[in-house]
Amino acid sequence: MTEFSCCKLEIFIPESHFHVLQQALREADAGHIGSYDSCLSYSPVTSCWRPLTGSEPYLGQVGTLSTEPELKVEVTCRREKLDETLRAVKAVHPYEEPVINVIPLYQVGI
Repeated sequence: MTEFSCCKLEIFIPESHFHVLQQALREADAGHIGSYDSCLSYSPVTSCWRPLTGSEPYLGQVGTLSTEPELKVEVTCRREKLDETLRAVKAVHPYEEPVINVIPLYQVGI
C-alpha cells in the first residue's frame, strides 16, 4: 500500500465560526502548499441532523430533525501534522460532534 504524505480535511462548520477556524488552520500549518500558506476552499452546504437523547446540540433540539446552512471547508494537511490539526479544529469548533472527514491524498498540487 502506498504511504500518503498528505490528507484533505473536509470540515463542516457554521459560517459564524469560519474566520476562527481559518486562523486555527493557519496556526497548525494546514493548507501550506509550496510557497503558499492559508490555502483552503469553502462552499455553502445544507446539513441535516437529529440530536438524540443525552446530546447537547449547539443548534437544534433533541429529537427534532434540523436543517441548517453551513460551510464545507476543504484544506490539505501533512500527515505528520494531522493530529495537531484535528486538535486545533476541535478547539474552535462549536459542535459537540464536529464532522471532520480525513481523506488520504495520492498527490497534491501537481
